[in-house]
Amino acid sequence: MRRICICICTFVGIGAIFFLSAPLFAGKVTAANYPLRVHVIFRNGMRHYHGMGGGLSSLTRVDGLGEGNLFENGQPLGFDFTYNCDHPLTPQPAFETFMARWKKQGRVIEIVMPIIGGKPGQMDPCELKVTMKQDTVYLRHNGRVVEGSAAQFKQWMTAHQYDPEHGKNQPVNSESTKAPAETNRPN
Repeated sequence: MRRICICICTFVGIGAIFFLSAPLFAGKVTAANYPLRVHVIFRNGMRHYHGMGGGLSSLTRVDGLGEGNLFENGQPLGFDFTYNCDHPLTPQPAFETFMARWKKQGRVIEIVMPIIGGKPGQMDPCELKVTMKQDTVYLRHNGRVVEGSAAQFKQWMTAHQYDPEHGKNQPVNSESTKAPAETNRPN
């Protein structure tokens, strides 16, 4: 009887360890789980804090809105979005993109962002509620955000070997500091 109790207790103990550690394994971010890419062109947000007494407060959430481009199956498409996340949307240098996936097709995209000041590789998810554009992308031109043709932007992507879905986040044969609208502005 004692032997059975030890075996059952060991089995239950191992099961409890696995159950408690499962969230650690479930949260692993891999490119395969996030096949889409999102380039945030513009965003603004309001930070909300909760006071902790003594003049200290902690960030509880950030909400806001913006405009971006989704790269899915080799095609770019613009969208407007709102968000409510635990951390601010981190700025993206030049043509860099966030890994993303659909949470609700055509309505909610989840992106993952590196946590500034966190451990290397540590990521934070953020849901964007989106309204997709028709045949349109967002571009920067003279410091402003403008709309452009998705088909013309796709041609620019091909000509400059820009393919964020396959790790090509920097265009070639282009002035690296200029956005597509500034180097080859669509009509």
